[in-house]
Amino acid sequence: MKVILASRSPQRKALLEALGVQFEVTDPRVEEMTEGDPSEIVLENARWKAASIAAIEAPGTLVIAGDTEVAVDGRALGQPEDEAEAQEHLRQLSGREHEVLGAIALMGPGTDEEGLAHAREGVVSTTVRMKALDRPLLDAYLASGEWRGRAGSYAIQGLGSALVEEVRGDLSNVIGLSVALLLQLAPELSGGRGEAFQQG
Repeated sequence: MKVILASRSPQRKALLEALGVQFEVTDPRVEEMTEGDPSEIVLENARWKAASIAAIEAPGTLVIAGDTEVAVDGRALGQPEDEAEAQEHLRQLSGREHEVLGAIALMGPGTDEEGLAHAREGVVSTTVRMKALDRPLLDAYLASGEWRGRAGSYAIQGLGSALVEEVRGDLSNVIGLSVALLLQLAPELSGGRGEAFQQG
């Protein structure tokens, strides 16, 4: 079975590689949804990414797509456009909890009654508490540039781990792709190890 990761995220690529899955990477060029309920935003974006690649691939291909949003006060922060917006995001998150929502959408192999690629999807929520960020720590993180292209303006798998006080729930979801949800939706990717991953 051919597997395609519809994402340019190196974090999603690394998590999928850790499972031992053989796959190709294709960058889905879609206009992402940015306004609305955060859980609906991530799911719609993941669906669009998966569908955009599934539409041009041969039957029998499994397309994996994901999307991540950081939500605070019921609003998705999205990715910062510049350093000023990254600073604003991090000040909003400083010293409080926020929600990281991650969606996975899979399309194929097989089709439904209407001839459309078979879809499987889900959303995971992880709670993260950010430290109270003092000026030196905030300035040092902004200077690193790691915030670029990151939902909520930080990367927990990198220098951003220094900003985080506590994670409750699925850490891989915060990094970019919930391994537990992926194996729940596509147990065929685990080589028979899916139950062990989900229990462990």
